[in-house]
Amino acid sequence: MFAALLGLLLSGLALVEAATLSTASVTLDYGTFTGVTNTTNGIISFLGIRYADAPVGALRWRAPVSPPSTHLGTVKATALGFACIGTTQVNSGSTTDEDCLFGNVYMPINTTTTSNLPVLVFFHGGGFETGRTRDAPAENILGGSQEPLIFVTFEYRLGQFGFLAGTPVNQSGQLNVGLLDQRAALEWVQTYISKFGGDPTRVTIWGQSAGAASVMYHLIAEGGEDKNLFHQAMGDSPPMLYLPQYTDAYIEDLFMQFAGLAKCASSGNGPAIMACLRAASTKTIATAGSSTLANRTSSLYPFGPMADGSFIRERPIEAFQNGHFVRVPVLFGSNSDEGANWSASLDNRAANTSTPDATETTVYNFLAGQYATLTEQSFMTAITQFYPLSDFGGSFSLQGQQMYGEMRYICSALMISGTMQDASPDLPAYQYHWDNPTLGSTHGDELDAFFDITEVFDKDNTALATAMRQYWTSFATSGMPSSNVNGSIEWVQTNGADGGPRIFLHPGQIKMEAVDGALTQRCEFWRTLASELAT
Repeated sequence: MFAALLGLLLSGLALVEAATLSTASVTLDYGTFTGVTNTTNGIISFLGIRYADAPVGALRWRAPVSPPSTHLGTVKATALGFACIGTTQVNSGSTTDEDCLFGNVYMPINTTTTSNLPVLVFFHGGGFETGRTRDAPAENILGGSQEPLIFVTFEYRLGQFGFLAGTPVNQSGQLNVGLLDQRAALEWVQTYISKFGGDPTRVTIWGQSAGAASVMYHLIAEGGEDKNLFHQAMGDSPPMLYLPQYTDAYIEDLFMQFAGLAKCASSGNGPAIMACLRAASTKTIATAGSSTLANRTSSLYPFGPMADGSFIRERPIEAFQNGHFVRVPVLFGSNSDEGANWSASLDNRAANTSTPDATETTVYNFLAGQYATLTEQSFMTAITQFYPLSDFGGSFSLQGQQMYGEMRYICSALMISGTMQDASPDLPAYQYHWDNPTLGSTHGDELDAFFDITEVFDKDNTALATAMRQYWTSFATSGMPSSNVNGSIEWVQTNGADGGPRIFLHPGQIKMEAVDGALTQRCEFWRTLASELAT
């Protein structure tokens, strides 16, 4: 018996037998990865799996080389790999590095390579400038699912490392390499997930904030061509970002500011500047990015995706209006107070609506800091017709956060579900509305239900969190979100272009609700400004 078990382990095909030991191994064509089995939480974890070559030196601002070009031998996949460097950093750190293209695979303890389990891939948020897979542990996802599934997370390049743009980058490299990292990760899943017991024909992609924007970009990538890399999509609070062309003056100016801070702007023409940037140290690139961010005192996330004419050929609103998106079942939604707190983090008092001397101009400066092409005329139309100050008790802060929350997050979530249902009525589309007075209803608060493995919730929030884990994971396993928690309900599909009805997720009260007609009108207004806002 032991000899037979050992033979299976060496072949990389014995996950279920390995579950009785302290480790498990999987052999891929570029290395053998030894994970760890946790008999307490019932999860086998393969952590820090390299899915591409280190994107350093000559590979900076180039598409990832995936799978890795050299054989890695036997690798201990028992600890998370480096996260990618965030824009606020001035160098690599103890857990962050430029060499950061790693993934993590989690599965139930009794998984075998013939299990053919559905796969849930999660992309973290962070404004494309921060974030890491460490913030998305698997315990609540696997433990909260009614049916077994495999959970996978990936790091991707951030900030100036992942989204530096401009004509020089396009001349001597690739644009949106952070999104190309994600594309390579999804291709990796298709190639290798069966080795871990996963079914590559049942892959759901999921993300929150920038991760949800990533999901949206993968839906419209390359004109919406379906490359069968995923089969369902979920997004929590997908932001409708300012998405200028890579040749836009905003992008070119950002590039030159960054290159100047990296001491490369005077190197000559575009290729020479890029050669200088590729020869620079990690610290130089990190510090230049951090300094660029510090100089953009009215902008929350200056580095991010842009329309590149290749991966992103149309901006999202245009792509969805033109039907250029992958048709798959979707589940999207947002939180009640998506726009809260953002302006308060800005250093520029003239754009910080939380200051006592805030005015109408402050609100405009805040919004224009995120959408550089927003005109004062359109802003005045918005506050006159749709967001009058009297509706907010005379508070410019509340007015600004409502406008920002809807134009950036709430309306985009409704658009995706509504457009998908309208274009393909046979494909299920679901929408949610998180509203929570105890855990919070601001951007990202719903993640506590999925990834906070230490907090002890009160009775109503425990039931809500349990139901949400079941809803989200059952969508991944069956295509239909369902829950058997007391107080949960049947989640009715979206049946209108407005994105409704949607499920209302509130402690002690889960119900279906219609989308308010006034909200629909406000969302339609923002969509009419898609060209002006570059969304």
